[in-house]
Amino acid sequence: MSLLHAVGILAAGVAAGAINAVVGSGTLITFPVLLAFGYPAKVANVSNTVGLVPGSAAGAVGYRRELAGQRARVLRLGAFTTVGAIGGAALLLVLPAAAFKRVVVVFIVIALVLIMLQPWLSRWLARAREHSHRRHDAGVLGTAGVFVTGIYGGYFGAAQGILLLALLGLSIDDDLQRINALKVVLAGLANLVAGVIFVFAAHVAWGAAGLIAAGSIVGGLLGARWGRLLPPAGLRLIIFGVGIFAIVRLVG
Repeated sequence: MSLLHAVGILAAGVAAGAINAVVGSGTLITFPVLLAFGYPAKVANVSNTVGLVPGSAAGAVGYRRELAGQRARVLRLGAFTTVGAIGGAALLLVLPAAAFKRVVVVFIVIALVLIMLQPWLSRWLARAREHSHRRHDAGVLGTAGVFVTGIYGGYFGAAQGILLLALLGLSIDDDLQRINALKVVLAGLANLVAGVIFVFAAHVAWGAAGLIAAGSIVGGLLGARWGRLLPPAGLRLIIFGVGIFAIVRLVG
């Protein structure tokens, strides 16, 4: 690995850690960077998942005030996220690499659409929250949705945070920042579960994973503290651009 590659991967890790704490699409930064540096798609995904685990933990620490009093939610929804992530990671391991490349192109397109529609989704979510009859827990449908996003997070995970925020925001009666903190924990848990499985059952590019881990810790702490100050439109355009690059690399 050259110095340029190392610096690029480290910087991508910082960006991904910050974005995961705020939005939840950091994979759309680090995954294309690994592809650009020549890593095979499946190895890039596995290494990216392992590398982002510390950053997710750092983001959760940054939201510790908003997490106060949510232990029961975290334990209940975390259990469903864990089971889902195990299933998603297993799918990644048993499906052939060619199938992964085809499926991930679709996932990236969906993720990019969600990101570009995020301002509309946020306004719709705010209106829906005003008129919905929400609960203090996620309910059956909300819990089922968390389980499905756990599967998605274990398999690939780009934009898992956006999906979780919408699901939790519609089903739980609480402040949106507290719900965002819960989202950070659940998405990070899916990363952790899948990452542990990949360490023992898949090929990890440890140099790249270590650089992403180091960068994502810094980014996760910065994102939790200062992420709300980032210009949303510029952030979405950056993610959109690298997402398109990833699609070109995968289908090329």
